[in-house]
Amino acid sequence: MKLAVLSLADGAAWEERLVAAFDHGPQPVEIVRRCVDVVDLLAVAASGQGRAALVAANVRRFDADAVDRLRAAGVAPVGVVARGDVAAEDQLRAVGVESVLPDDAEPAVAAAVLADAVRAAGADDDLAPRGTQRAFADPSTSRPIPPGSGPPILADRSTRRGSVVAVWGPTGAPGRTTVAIALADELAQLGMGTLLVDADVYGGTVAAQIGLLDESPGLAAACRQASGQRLDAAALAASCWQLGPQLRVLTGIPLAARWPELRPTAIGPVLNSARALADFTVVDCGFCLETDEELSFDTMAPRRNGATLAVLDDVELIVVLGSADPIGMQRLVRGLADLRDAEVAAPVWVVLNRVREGAVPGEARAELTAALERFAGRSPAALLPADARSVDAAVAGGRLLREVNPGSPLRQAVAELAAAVAGVPAPTGRRRRRQRA
Repeated sequence: MKLAVLSLADGAAWEERLVAAFDHGPQPVEIVRRCVDVVDLLAVAASGQGRAALVAANVRRFDADAVDRLRAAGVAPVGVVARGDVAAEDQLRAVGVESVLPDDAEPAVAAAVLADAVRAAGADDDLAPRGTQRAFADPSTSRPIPPGSGPPILADRSTRRGSVVAVWGPTGAPGRTTVAIALADELAQLGMGTLLVDADVYGGTVAAQIGLLDESPGLAAACRQASGQRLDAAALAASCWQLGPQLRVLTGIPLAARWPELRPTAIGPVLNSARALADFTVVDCGFCLETDEELSFDTMAPRRNGATLAVLDDVELIVVLGSADPIGMQRLVRGLADLRDAEVAAPVWVVLNRVREGAVPGEARAELTAALERFAGRSPAALLPADARSVDAAVAGGRLLREVNPGSPLRQAVAELAAAVAGVPAPTGRRRRRQRA
């Protein structure tokens, strides 16, 4: 059986030459469709007609998003450039095309490169081993530094492979954003380089809660850059606010109507750059996991919840947050079932938030733990106490929980959770000293 190949040459002579050579030559390759533009190429790729695609370097709108969509359809991209055109080759590699041919290559050489690209595409899902996390000096909080004004990224950080932690929870406002902010801050207090990402497609509030400009470029700009070229750690850092030596923030979309800017295909490159930038990346996710678009359209329709699902599919840990009351527990159990149906591979830690006496009959911690074990088959990784006064003060002042009340019981519980996430002992002694002071 011949290898089915698509082509997009934009009128270049090499296409006609290779079509004739493959049709009449001994190579086990066949160009089954000559596409007229990128839209045509992606539509044909989605239909399953090809295993590889030959694409000219000068084709308009052939960017990283198009490359990701080709790979999602199981089509390996191969770029074609004029011999010696280093700039065109670099541009193709910048958008993620790893296999490149000169336009005067012999048919046998082209066939071999196409076959190698298809074989390599089958191994793309292999993940590089996680690197060793590094601790740094305990930082103090400083004034926020706007995007593009922060310190340069150290060269040795390009080899870092950090971990991504998603903070997710069902509908009902269980406190995802509050906990995500506090968790990121406490990881930074442990000396871990930390990045907080607001990926809520229903309108993020991370920036508003900590007093940052919500119109800063943030995640939407990073997604656009990931589509135009491969995003690296330095470029990602330029889109972040700097809250301290170890804490950066990538703000989200303040308006829910802007959700199309968070394209699912761009989420993976952004998270990979985040792993190179920080030891830990904490992502505040949207609540909804529905995929109704796939049921309503027979074409590749925009998916509002695609960014959330893309995050959950590409993290090392999912912290599932539930509100510690009867309604919140019911929603949590159903949300865990939805998460299971989404077939995520990452470990799941269930955290109960706003634990307080009187919300449930009996002793709250024991009753909530028993209910979670009975109805969801899970034990809570953490029980975060209700501390509405401290949370309200932090939001009202646009400050971190640690800044408004260092001795807050909620802050201490989140610090213990952060230590568990990082795999280090909780700094209990330091916190007691602060409380006595």
